[in-house]
Amino acid sequence: MGLTQDICEIIHATTYESLGDECIDRVKEAIKDGIAVALAGSKEAPVTILTEHLVALGGLPQASIWGSGRKVSVVQAAYVNSVATHVQDFEPMWSPPTHSVSPTVPVAFALAELHGFSGRQLITAVAKGLEIQGRLQYAGDQYVPEELKFHPPGYAGVIGSAVVAAELLQLDVPQMRNAIGLAASRAGALLANVGSMTKATHCGNAAASGLDAAMLAQRGFTANPDVFEAHKGFVKTFYPNHFDAERLLAFGKPYRVVDPGLAIKLFPSQYGTHYGITAGIEMHRKLGGRKDIRRVRMVSPVMKYVNRPQPATGLDGKFSLQYTTSAALLDGTVRIATFTDERRFRTDMVALLDKFELRQDEAIKGDFHSMYVEVEVELEDGSRHKTICKAPRGSWGAPMADGEHQAKLDDCLRYALPDATAAKLLAELDRLETLDARGISALIKLIASS
Repeated sequence: MGLTQDICEIIHATTYESLGDECIDRVKEAIKDGIAVALAGSKEAPVTILTEHLVALGGLPQASIWGSGRKVSVVQAAYVNSVATHVQDFEPMWSPPTHSVSPTVPVAFALAELHGFSGRQLITAVAKGLEIQGRLQYAGDQYVPEELKFHPPGYAGVIGSAVVAAELLQLDVPQMRNAIGLAASRAGALLANVGSMTKATHCGNAAASGLDAAMLAQRGFTANPDVFEAHKGFVKTFYPNHFDAERLLAFGKPYRVVDPGLAIKLFPSQYGTHYGITAGIEMHRKLGGRKDIRRVRMVSPVMKYVNRPQPATGLDGKFSLQYTTSAALLDGTVRIATFTDERRFRTDMVALLDKFELRQDEAIKGDFHSMYVEVEVELEDGSRHKTICKAPRGSWGAPMADGEHQAKLDDCLRYALPDATAAKLLAELDRLETLDARGISALIKLIASS
């Protein structure tokens, strides 16, 4: 008996009935949010390029590309739909940080389209895939983004994908151990690609690789069955400084999707920028939208990956404290259209970025539970105004206002679906646990419709 064996036995023994109502509700929320942001993302350039690439490669038309109506192999569908889920950086955030929805939900729905599964089966599989990712990050105590060596969905996500597929393909414990062992050798993603099209493929590769690993294990493909605890194995490679195995083995006690819960993103950008956005929106309201700004001073934790004073593109702006905060100050909101090149290079934005000063303070803790940012605006009349954000709405301990999540879902879906179709889709997702395989098939047709 070892760590990999023990956790696989726990995962295998978990059933829909053992999840509990709150876990089921939170998993459904994650699925609904993930599908909405994926449909908005399906129209983005990286996804359309990948779609053409995968169609050109050929393969059996087994599962749909969401928002397209085109079909590719089940592994390819999981890949491109995962990229679409993450491409706008709009999926829920987790604690410790990772992107757990994009490597799991597209895998479950791709397999459901190929084999036919009920809503309860999908919820169970996604719950397990979310939990293993959350537990790995919690066991590794990886709370501070600046200290990460790899992009978390590149290693936690591929294990989550393998677990989702193992559940739906009904792998036994030895097969699951092989699936995880194979998936572990496909782990990794470089943070240097944050801000480029490649970042979203970290999630896509995780989804596709974990699914492929489980399918191979089902056929008898083998790997190190003790890959978590092995010498030069998964834990030593990706969690070299700390790993609490008891936290991993406390799988479902409670589920991480319940406690601390997921943070629903209200802005389509890297999560650290949400603090500056929130402060900027408050400042915009305080000033009544005045734009006669002489200078902006911002104080944040040390977060080098979002210190981008002159982002090269609108996409790059998603990872810039300066750009996202400036957009909030100028527009009073940050939405999908904020990250176009047209908005990035508009005259007012170019001018304000030149007036923006960022100081990153080592004394401010850099984890999402402890961090804060200060924004001070000096107007042309010499007056100074300050705002502080300690937690964006939707994050842990800062609940969303009534209707905010619905407004996000509606905004995302309008990019891909007529209003009536979008309303029907959300209604079906709200009753996901009641749908049989035929109902899931009809649901997927709504998601896939172009």
